[in-house]
Amino acid sequence: MASFDVDMAQTMEITEIFHSIQGESAAAGMPCHFIRTAGCNLRCPWCDSAYAFGRGQELSLAAILERLKTFPPCQMVELTGGEPMLQAAAVPLMQVLLDKGYRVLLETNGTLDLRQVPRAVTKIVDIKPPSAGIDPGALWKNLDGLSPHDEVKCVITSHADYAWARDKVLDLGLLDLLTVSFSPVWGEVDARDLSRWILADGLPIRLNLQLHKFIWGAGVAGV
Repeated sequence: MASFDVDMAQTMEITEIFHSIQGESAAAGMPCHFIRTAGCNLRCPWCDSAYAFGRGQELSLAAILERLKTFPPCQMVELTGGEPMLQAAAVPLMQVLLDKGYRVLLETNGTLDLRQVPRAVTKIVDIKPPSAGIDPGALWKNLDGLSPHDEVKCVITSHADYAWARDKVLDLGLLDLLTVSFSPVWGEVDARDLSRWILADGLPIRLNLQLHKFIWGAGVAGV
């Protein structure tokens, strides 16, 4: 799909668009544009962007691109949420961004079909531990379509979550395929404890510390 094939009048519901330091994933620490979509099909108890659950501002794809032009130059942009894949125009937007030379990241909760996402997009896919309170088997088939440049992330609230996530990524052979990150829930799990668990098991799991919270503070939107 080339950019000239995309109807730029298509709209998305957007919670916020901002420019900041990437706080998570293998790109942590790098400048990044963020497009946070509105709405989510889950209600994970630890979610730190619950303000995106409701309705957002309806913006056309053209308006979204114009907003990005108001920021300092940056060649990386992430779609996050909420859950971006709830919105029909998310895939066309990602393609347009790729066509314009952006490195595109998609942060998704992993419960929706990702087969239409352009292959060049870096998909950062959650796997949900038992503490999420949802069916942990939701669309495991999404993991079959991931590429080496994609990533898997699991939020950890306890050692029980850690053990479940560790066993799951080992059973699925994910550590041999792509980057796997475990993220301690802010204020619930000490990063030192999660670090000790990872080190004790001798596994190449990436510690994901949500760098933006250390920089700007927890609970701050638009950063």
